[in-house]
Amino acid sequence: MAESDREDDQSPEEQLQALIRQLFGGAGAEVDPEQLARLSGMGIDPAMMQTVMQHLQGAFAGAADKGISWDLAKRQALHIANQDGRGVTDGQRTDLDQAFVLAALWLSEATTISELSAPPRTLTRGGWVEATLPVWQELAEPVATSIADALTEALNGQAPEEMQGLVQGAGRLIRMVGGSLFASQLGQVVGNLSKEVVSGGDVGLPLMSDGDAVILPQNFADFGRDLEIPHDQLALYIATRELAHARLFRHARWLRLHVISQVTDFARGIHVDTGALEELASRFDPSEPEELRRAIESGVLLPTRSEAQTAALTRLENLLATIEGWVEIVTERATSRLPSADRIAEAVRRRRAVGGPAEQALSSLVGLELRPRRMREAAAMWRAVTDAVGVAGRDALWDYPDLMPTAEDIDDPAVLVARLEARARGEEPAPDEMDDELARLLAGEHPGEPSGADGASSEHGDPDGQAEDPRPA
Repeated sequence: MAESDREDDQSPEEQLQALIRQLFGGAGAEVDPEQLARLSGMGIDPAMMQTVMQHLQGAFAGAADKGISWDLAKRQALHIANQDGRGVTDGQRTDLDQAFVLAALWLSEATTISELSAPPRTLTRGGWVEATLPVWQELAEPVATSIADALTEALNGQAPEEMQGLVQGAGRLIRMVGGSLFASQLGQVVGNLSKEVVSGGDVGLPLMSDGDAVILPQNFADFGRDLEIPHDQLALYIATRELAHARLFRHARWLRLHVISQVTDFARGIHVDTGALEELASRFDPSEPEELRRAIESGVLLPTRSEAQTAALTRLENLLATIEGWVEIVTERATSRLPSADRIAEAVRRRRAVGGPAEQALSSLVGLELRPRRMREAAAMWRAVTDAVGVAGRDALWDYPDLMPTAEDIDDPAVLVARLEARARGEEPAPDEMDDELARLLAGEHPGEPSGADGASSEHGDPDGQAEDPRPA
């Protein structure tokens, strides 16, 4: 029987199976347009299917042994970032360069952490995408892998018995399709974020290389448009804040890994809602991938956080709040000469608390919220520390990971302040002695004053609670 006669006897489902088998032949295999035309019995548009097959064929040939290909995410993000075609003008670059110079001088009066080794710079939206996408990929890959694995399992469970062999054989391809859809969504989120962020440290995560301070002039202009604040003051404040953030991560070189590891710890705990995915797979139409795309984008596939995930997110929020609280206090002191500093600071806080549409989309995509809920409390802690032990004593807490304030210190800065004041006096009490001293301090007693079993108000004292004099009469 001729090959064409055998194809005519095939059902549409069998013809689709043949096409998928053909896909495994690699990029050099040709897809027959007449064969695609026969898929009309399945309600699939042949032209659309031709395009899908070509993209999948090329992607599969290039990513067969590399896991999820992030090239699609990069192309998507750059397409969105470069849509308006605006670049950085010479005037914008000059204004911000001058702001960085003065901000560096002011910042050196507000912190003992040294200046950057590399000069700060302006960056286009596309440049920000190029610089930060590797970090976004690292943070999102655990979720992408989880979705791809779950999609494979769900489709295996939903496939008819006669197609089990085909689906199992195409498991790697199905994983790639799910991962590619996720990568496409990530590209959209990062591309839209590039139109919102004003500076390198704007999101709170260490997206730039250590010691790299940048401002995006396009977004800086948009941010200040409705604030009715003089442009030069706004530039000085944003430049100071960005330099403070960059200086901190350059000084505490362990901090970047500390933040990234906490984010990935949270992401690794994400497991796809198999019930929602199986329900989606039961009605999944290969010719209509938009439903799967919408499900990934909305976050419906990510179930309610587990207790472990909630704990991981709380640790991350406390860490980000500790970092941003320090940045806020240092920026506040460095920009005290600016008449509009308080107004700008409140605008920045409000903007960080609300977040933009792209940041909210990132929360839906990977379940990660980047708005530190405790930034005000952390800033109050750093303010108390600065008042107690000065700038040098405050900044020394970033010298080693073990010295960094904890969540308990944010809750009750008095413990941290008492410990630092004791250290400033040359005293290094043991932890249990420190607790005793703090308890006496909070009780209104003087440090070092005996109490309890040591003599004060003991059962061996007089009725008025005074300790007996142990010296002989």
